[in-house]
Amino acid sequence: VEAELDEVSGVVLGLIDSRLVPSNPGLRTQQEQEDAEAQVFYQKMRADYHRYKAEAGSAEEHAALAEASYRAASKVAQTGLAPTHPVRLGLALNYAVFLYEVPQHSTEACERAKQAIDDAIAELDCAASLDAASYRDSTLIMQRLRDNLVLWGREGGAGARAEGATLHLARGPLT
Repeated sequence: VEAELDEVSGVVLGLIDSRLVPSNPGLRTQQEQEDAEAQVFYQKMRADYHRYKAEAGSAEEHAALAEASYRAASKVAQTGLAPTHPVRLGLALNYAVFLYEVPQHSTEACERAKQAIDDAIAELDCAASLDAASYRDSTLIMQRLRDNLVLWGREGGAGARAEGATLHLARGPLT
């Protein structure tokens, strides 16, 4: 199974690197929103596959590559996507899971998840511009972020501090 995962991940990463993520990732066209969404999506996908490889065995090298890709995607998401955008929230969710599970930085994982929820809640008026499917996706991802904070808080210290504030803020819009 590990060899098959490694092979499939290698193929996907090769396609992302050669065809989907531009070598100069600056936002250069009139369609900056679509470009930002695509860039974040593919950088997140790249990071996710490196995370899978890190979890399956070759941890150090792929953990560093996953971290770099999550950071690159986060940088574009911060300036190019609304905090309520489902791709930005999905990135925050996956990055937080990576931080919690691979390098085991539970405090940073909780802070990232909490910040994503807080930013989205503060910008709920932006969600009015989302279509019904995107709005539903965003609220489901926010719920998963919140659920992770609860779970991580139960597992020990670091998440517990982040959990309380987020649960109070998130209860209204997420129910």
